[in-house]
Parts: sequence; structure tokens; C-alpha cells
Amino acid sequence: MTAFARSSPRTASRFRWRPDRQWEGYLFLLPSFVGFLLFVALPVLASLALSFVDWNLLRAPQFVGWANYRELLTRDPVFQRVAWNTLYFMLTIVPLQLALGLLLAVALNRPLRGRLVYRVVYFMPVVTTIIAGAIAFQLLLNRDYGLFAQAIWRLAAWTGLPIQPPDFLNSTQWAKPSVVLLTLWKNTGFTMVIYLAALQGVPSELYDAASVDGATARQRFFNVTLPLISPTTFFLFIIQMIGAFQLFTEAYAMTRGGPAQATLTVVYYIYQNAFEFGRMGKASAIAWFLFLFIFAFTLLQTRMQRRWVYYEAE
Repeated sequence: MTAFARSSPRTASRFRWRPDRQWEGYLFLLPSFVGFLLFVALPVLASLALSFVDWNLLRAPQFVGWANYRELLTRDPVFQRVAWNTLYFMLTIVPLQLALGLLLAVALNRPLRGRLVYRVVYFMPVVTTIIAGAIAFQLLLNRDYGLFAQAIWRLAAWTGLPIQPPDFLNSTQWAKPSVVLLTLWKNTGFTMVIYLAALQGVPSELYDAASVDGATARQRFFNVTLPLISPTTFFLFIIQMIGAFQLFTEAYAMTRGGPAQATLTVVYYIYQNAFEFGRMGKASAIAWFLFLFIFAFTLLQTRMQRRWVYYEAE
């Protein structure tokens, strides 16, 4: 064992770091750097350049300056509508997803029988294909033969009340909640798992000390649990906020942005302008508007986290 532990000076000098061999480290980083340059950095710069031109993928690009940006701000009512739709999804999905994920995590962090099975069941939608989930929700929410509609029809027949099931998929009033419902079903399990990890990291000594001081379960939750998992809440809030601003698949699979553009989001509008209307310049301008808004909102929340996020070092 001593023979394996020791090494000769010649062998040790072979593996010693030397400044004249730094290029070897850069050589190992080169494939990742080239991939980042070709597939991330250059497309981002290209989209910035495209936002100043008029190009339909067929003819040569024509430089139009700030015309695409001015059109979005002054002469495009659809952009204002999709911006409001996206803001609606962010203001509804993020708080509900955080609350439901925390509620499930607290419930499944208790010593319940079969809690591992419950965790798997609640996490299964996360690994389920969103298209399959959207098709299932279309069948559930269909007004003619959907499960919810059938339950409401039977309730009306049993009680004699003149109630009718709402048209979830074809009504401007119910289309947005339908997309929100699908998104919550798909992503709440991920929030639950992250919160579970955070809850299991809270020291039990703090709960014991709070119990000795006479704190109730509610007081322990609000004064011990919530402050200690606030960094996790901040992390989930940021990534879910960015995901809500980039909502596309759910609206595309459920309602195709309808009815009457009620579920049309900013990313869906980018897709329409780029690949349906052939306006690559306008699509790039919308993408940069979205980037600037997400960046500003994330920076604002990062500054405001000092007021409610508590780290162990503090």
C-alpha cells in the first residue's frame, strides 16, 4: 500500500502544473467554446442584426432601421394583446405553481404511508410529453363529450338547475384558465420536488427550539420554514417567471393561440411572424423586446430579494 501511495520525484514532476502548459486546459475547453460560439452567441448577434431589416427568407434583406421596433410600439395592436396575455399567464401561473408546489411538498414531507408513491404520481406529469397532456386536456375540457361537461350535465339533470358547462376551449373567457390548468398540471411536480429538497435541509434543531419556546405549528411554518426556504422560493420564482414569459407549447397545443387571439403569447407571436408571415425582422425585434423585459424584471427581483430572502450566512 505504501508503494502505491508514494510516487517518485520524476512521476510527481510529470503531473505538476506548469505555466507553459496552460494551452492544454484551453484545448479541452475548445469544443464547448466552439459549440457556444456557433449555436448560441452568433445566432443571438444575427437576430439583433435581423431586427433592423425587412426579410421574408426569399428575397435579399432590406435595411429599415428602427422601423420594426416603432411598428411594435405604435402600429401593432396584436403585439399589445399578446403582451397582456403573456403578463396574465405570468401573474397566474407563477403564484399558483409556487403555492401548490409548496403545499404538496409540506404534505409529502410528513411520515405518511405510501408517500414515495404519491411523490412519483405527482412528479409523473413533469416527464410526460406536453402534447400528450394537451390532447388529454382537450378531451377532458370538451364541451360536448368531455368529462367535466358530462359531470355538469348530470348535475343539472339531478338538481334541475339551468346550468350549462362552459366552453373551455372556444371561449375567450375560459381559454386562458384552460391553458393555466394544463401548465399547472405539467410543472407543479417539479416545484414540489425542489421544495421537498429544501424542506429536508431545514435543521430539525430549529423546530425543536421553537417548540420549546411554545411556538405553534403555524408559527413554526411562517417563522422557521418559510424564511429558511426563501432562497429556494427565489430560485423557483425566477425560473418560473422566465418560463411563463416564454410560454408557447401549452397554448400552441391546446388552442392554437385562439379563440380570437385570447391565448396568443409573445413567443407564439414570434413563431407566427417568423415562419407563418415571413417577417424575420419583426420576429427578431419581438424577441429582443422579450429579452430586455425579462432581463429588467429579473434584475429588479434580484435587487428586491434582499428584503425577503434569508441566507444561512446572514
